[in-house]
Amino acid sequence: MKARKRILVAIVWVMILQVGMLPKKAGAVSVSASAAILMEQETGRVLYDHDADEIHRIASITKVMTAILAIESGKMDEMTTVSKRAVYTEGSSIYLQQGEKIKLEDLVYGLMLRSGNDAATAIAEHVGGSVEGFVFLMNQKAAEIGMTHTVFANPHGLDDHEEHYSTAYDMALLTRYTMMNPKFQEISGTKSYTLTRENGTHKWRNKNRLLTEKYEYCTGGKTGFTKRAGRTLITTASKDGKDLIAVTLNAPDDWTDHISMYEYGFKTYSQKTILPKGSLALNIEGMEGKKFILQDSIVYPLSEEEVDEVRMEYKLFPANQLKTLQKGKAGVAIMYLQDKPVIKETIYLEEENRKNENWWDHFKNLMFSRADAHD
Repeated sequence: MKARKRILVAIVWVMILQVGMLPKKAGAVSVSASAAILMEQETGRVLYDHDADEIHRIASITKVMTAILAIESGKMDEMTTVSKRAVYTEGSSIYLQQGEKIKLEDLVYGLMLRSGNDAATAIAEHVGGSVEGFVFLMNQKAAEIGMTHTVFANPHGLDDHEEHYSTAYDMALLTRYTMMNPKFQEISGTKSYTLTRENGTHKWRNKNRLLTEKYEYCTGGKTGFTKRAGRTLITTASKDGKDLIAVTLNAPDDWTDHISMYEYGFKTYSQKTILPKGSLALNIEGMEGKKFILQDSIVYPLSEEEVDEVRMEYKLFPANQLKTLQKGKAGVAIMYLQDKPVIKETIYLEEENRKNENWWDHFKNLMFSRADAHD
């Protein structure tokens, strides 16, 4: 009996080991991070997440918010005078000198490329009037963007306040917002920056090793680290017309995490044109001579398996209202994925110009509009 039990135990252990060694499902991602997210930039679709709504300390990726507020202030060409408070900000530094005059734009480069905490304080004082005033602007902007689980207490991310935190999802939202700004894109994607200051010429190399050496498709981002937060990282990457955002919080192996997420995203998803811009083939009684159009195409990242799970729905204003409408908003086109609405695009009504259109042109336009609507 004992021998039989030993054999059974051995068999069970072999089965457990075999299960553990089974290949992972295609497209699966494994990360070292406590929280992680991969987001498609154009639509904001989440392609992968791991505890992305959990609150964490965020360290220096805080500076993404500091940078965009500086850029949006319209003061990038102004000269700032460095304060004692800025000089004595602890941690990573661009070694500002008290009383030094330096262009705000140069401070933002020092903030993003070298993660200067002194630069963060100097920016906050110049843009917000004080660090405290700037923190108010940070939280105001966070609310505007929809960062519902974020509180900022300083412009640099040091662990000097308990109430300074965010989530991977909220930081991806922030990054998506900032990447709509061409100046932020430029600074975030700069590998090295040379400037002349009062104490000589300086060349700063970006600390984002994914951008400078590790991943050819990386287009920018921001690093971060404190003892309490661990390693935090935001990066962006582009390949074959796809723009992705990755965020990891408390990730011992963050470079690998980001590359793994990107490779998964680029391999699994592609941009699909669900409905092209232009005329819609909507036949509505009493609306002859008018046409319904989309001003923008509906494009969405999908895996090949998801293509058949998409459907469109058109919600138009009541018929009596449409009959009196000459042009303008007439309703919405809604894209559903797995029966969940994911994109809404306004449908417009336009008068159709038929003065110079013969029957053959009319027939071709009608056929092409129908074909386009079902691509």
